[in-house]
This record gives sequence, C-alpha cells and structure tokens, in this order.
Amino acid sequence: MRAEEKLEKLEEWFHRYGSAVIAFSGGVDSSVVAAAAQRALGSKALAVTADSSTLSKRELSLAKRVAREIGIRHMIIKEDELEDERFSANPENRCYYCRSKLATALKEIAKREGYAVIADGAHLGDTREHRPGLQALKEHGIRSPLLELGYDKRDVREIATLLGLSVKNKPAMACLASRIPYGERITKEKLEIVEKAEAFFFERGFTTVRVRVHGDIARVELLQEEIPLAVKLRDEIAAHLKALGFAYVTLDLEGYRAGSMDEVLRKK
Repeated sequence: MRAEEKLEKLEEWFHRYGSAVIAFSGGVDSSVVAAAAQRALGSKALAVTADSSTLSKRELSLAKRVAREIGIRHMIIKEDELEDERFSANPENRCYYCRSKLATALKEIAKREGYAVIADGAHLGDTREHRPGLQALKEHGIRSPLLELGYDKRDVREIATLLGLSVKNKPAMACLASRIPYGERITKEKLEIVEKAEAFFFERGFTTVRVRVHGDIARVELLQEEIPLAVKLRDEIAAHLKALGFAYVTLDLEGYRAGSMDEVLRKK
C-alpha cells in the first residue's frame, strides 16, 4: 500500500467519528495521528499535551511547535504523575498508572467539550515491547487508529514524510522516568537532573541520548556513531555530570537502545 493510501485510510478512520481528541506528545507517531485528524476534521480535532515532571521542557516546546505546524488546536494541561504513589514508587507497571491518569483527564475534556473519540499514537510495533500503559488506555476506551489499521513505525514515517512533517525522522523520546531503574523511587529532583544532563548533550549536537541513573552513577547511552564525539568531549561531559551530583560517569558501550531498563525484565 502506498503512503497516500495509508494516509487516506487514517483520515477515513477519523471521518467516521466527526470529532476527536488526540493524546499529543509531538513525537512522530502522535504527530501523524494529529495531522490526519486535522485534515479530516479541521476545527473538530483537538491535540492535548500533558505538561508534567516527566516531560522535558525541550519536548514540550517541540510539541507546541509541531502543533502549530500541523495547524491543529492545541491544549496543554498540567498533570503530575508523581502525586500518585503507585507511580512514584516506580514499579514495573508504573506506566499503567501514568496512562490511567492521562486517560481520565482526556475523557473529562472530551466529555466537557463534546468530542466523540479519543485517540493516541500507539502502533503495531508498540505491542512487541513492555508497554503496560497501552493496557490502561485500552481499559479507558482510548483508541489507537495506527494500531487498528495495522500500521507499524515504517508506515508512520512514510506518512510523516508524505505530509512533510518536521518530526518525520525524530528519534523516539520516552518520558524522563524511564531513566530510573524499577524499584528506585522517582522524584522531581532526579527528573530535573536527568533533564539537565541530557540537555547538555543535545546542546553539543548529539541527536539521541539517555542518561540512565543508577544511584550516583550516570550511564550514558548514545548512538554508536556518536560515541566517538562523546569520547572526544569526555572531560567536559564528566565535569558537567559530576557537577549535577553524579559521582561516576560511564559510557554504555552497547550504545542507545530503546527501553534498556526493561532488559532486567526480560532476564526474569
């Protein structure tokens, strides 16, 4: 199926409902969904972004910019997952509680403003990973049009390229809580340190970075091709991260891989 046909089917999905709220992060997945909803529904499409402790200022700014690019009405709500002890305790299913909280907020907006359906950017590839948040969204009746149409990440990027979205090649960016090992309490202070640490790398031209927190050790994951740059800047990197409070700074030789904190679950 050509990208044009894939986009048409996605737009048809929204036409059936007449109005929609989109859970919008500004990443390529939710941006494709939001763009299709806007094309299909116009002013009857609403993108909603949750501004919380687990979302970096950089990602929030990006979401605002991409929403303007798409032309969709954009609402930003304040949410704080840390208020829920079940989330901040950081169990293996912490995403379930985060997504449940978000879903509740989205349903309130949809009910208040008369929107027919709520959709997110989950796709087929997400079902192959540890994603307890997907179950929470499903339980709350949140729909996943990309998943329902059988689209995977490649399909999403093809549609994003067709639409000319600026985020068509944007790497995945999980919430900041994913940098902290399961079982270790999530605090606002830890999340702020991670955000500052990763901002340092982005400012120096790195495209993908995860600063994983293991007590007072920072384990830095970068794309394999960007590791040489990190080695070149090793003194500057170490000094900055130690100034943030880390006693030791390590570079993960396996490089970046999505959900590396879940590797301990697979071993179980």
